[in-house]
Amino acid sequence: MAIEEGVDDYTQDGSVDLKGNPVRRSKTGLWTACSFIVVYEVIERMAYYGISSNLIVYLTTKLHQGTVKSANNVTNWVGTNYLTPILGAYVADAYLGRYWTFLISSIMYFSGMVLLTLSVSVPGLKPPPCHQANVEDCKKASTLQLAVFFGGLYIIAFATGGTKPNISTIGADQFDDFNPKEKAQKLSFFNWWMFSIFFGTLFANTALVYIQDNVGWTLGYGLPTVGLIISVLIFAAGTPFYRHQVPSGSPFTRMASVIVATAMKWRVPLPSDPKELYELELEEYASKGKFMIESTSSLRFLNKAAVKTGSVDPWMLCTVTQVEETKQMLRMIPILIATIVPSTMIAQINTLFVRQGTTLDRHMGNFKIPPASLAAFVTISMLICVVLYDRFFVPVVRKWTKNPRGITLLQRMGIGLVIHIIIMVIASFTERYRLSVAREHGLVEHGGQLPLTIFILLPQFVLMGTADAFLEVAKLEFFYDQAPESMKSLGTSYSFTTLGIGSFLSSFLLSTVSRITRRHGHGGWILNNLNKSHLDYYYAFFAVLNCLNFIFFMAATKFYVYKAEVSDSMHVLTEELKAKRLKVSNQDEKD
Repeated sequence: MAIEEGVDDYTQDGSVDLKGNPVRRSKTGLWTACSFIVVYEVIERMAYYGISSNLIVYLTTKLHQGTVKSANNVTNWVGTNYLTPILGAYVADAYLGRYWTFLISSIMYFSGMVLLTLSVSVPGLKPPPCHQANVEDCKKASTLQLAVFFGGLYIIAFATGGTKPNISTIGADQFDDFNPKEKAQKLSFFNWWMFSIFFGTLFANTALVYIQDNVGWTLGYGLPTVGLIISVLIFAAGTPFYRHQVPSGSPFTRMASVIVATAMKWRVPLPSDPKELYELELEEYASKGKFMIESTSSLRFLNKAAVKTGSVDPWMLCTVTQVEETKQMLRMIPILIATIVPSTMIAQINTLFVRQGTTLDRHMGNFKIPPASLAAFVTISMLICVVLYDRFFVPVVRKWTKNPRGITLLQRMGIGLVIHIIIMVIASFTERYRLSVAREHGLVEHGGQLPLTIFILLPQFVLMGTADAFLEVAKLEFFYDQAPESMKSLGTSYSFTTLGIGSFLSSFLLSTVSRITRRHGHGGWILNNLNKSHLDYYYAFFAVLNCLNFIFFMAATKFYVYKAEVSDSMHVLTEELKAKRLKVSNQDEKD
């Protein structure tokens, strides 16, 4: 057995090839396999951000939608992109596995890109051009035109559900948690994973956005469409090098059975000794490259699911390991909730931040900067901060904390939350200054471009990238790391779920605040004419919301207990298994 043969070249985490055969460590996985995966992600991020970064500009200038409607359409689409990974994770973990779920979804993604490219290219699929100052006076898009455009968008959104939670998980699966050398490499994987994919984002926010604004939307959408199919072929070419995890059944079913069994045995008393609870033999876990999780005292009432009552029905009796897996997923929910509000802040980058940029002077010599291109500074800032964090901050702090990561993942996330508060305070004061310039030049009532450089928005974009380097990277790693081994895809989808809910929350807050602030004859905080709006009040409201959220986060982290290291658990399992066999061997000798 691989668990007992430390010199064996086979992986110890149960990895197999596509045919289900165990894989050799020397011929598969690690950075060789990851290189094919990273190439796909770089190009896919180029395609995604090539759409999302400039989507509000297309909706307002080509489909003639107002500020609130266009912003909500963007955040609703982005939200769908980040909620569908729950479904994709379910399909991968329960039925198809990560590889096939990803491959099928990526082909679906390509079909959505083709449809979207056609919708911006064929004259009959978009309304006629309009140069009116007020978009309300322009001819609206027909039902057919909207159906084709949004049909392409939402095909992409649902395809993302199968690609997003699985591609990063496939990458992380290329490192064996039970091998110290590979586990050490995996600690840097998520940092460099984010670093690599943001190159695609940088290209989208600069070159693609410029092409869309100055050359044409056909080429601006056509390039990433071609790039996407090439990246899928590159991913497929790396198949012989990949390590795969066998689908272990529906994580939702496993969790639901624990909850149902607990409810059915609510009045059954818990035994004083946890070892009296139901559990499989060590050999059964070891033979599958899995590990057993010992019973814990947190969420103790769920232990009732493992109390033996005579029934062997899986909806009446669960193993201790299954109960503990459910606990791990439930324990992360407060942290998930705490990351929703900062996800709402991220939604402002491609909506209100870009709309602000359209009112400012975008000239730099003879060059006219696309307002969505400022998002490139989010990427640049994030890339620089990730490198500094990984190469300088971690080695220095690690000497003091003795933590391989320098600081804990929750501490890293907390720093990101503080930066989000600072961002919204700065954004509020910047907007107040922008409005004062509009009043000075008489550009309030009829709108118009201000004699003020677009670079006054730079601090909020740069700081957003800094916040991402702390919060978003740590969040992705946290939900993957803390999820049970059999629920990694679902754990990864937690990270994207917060972004999805945050985007929908952004739509809700924007619509609600816009409606409430217009009551009783008031002008309103968010209007089509931003020079007459009060985004400074709106951003100040976000700053307060972030402060309250940070207090909640601190309370949630105080009670959070990190799960045991996988390698430690496997070591314990191995030692217990050896001890048990030694005991049996001694007993046989006596007999």
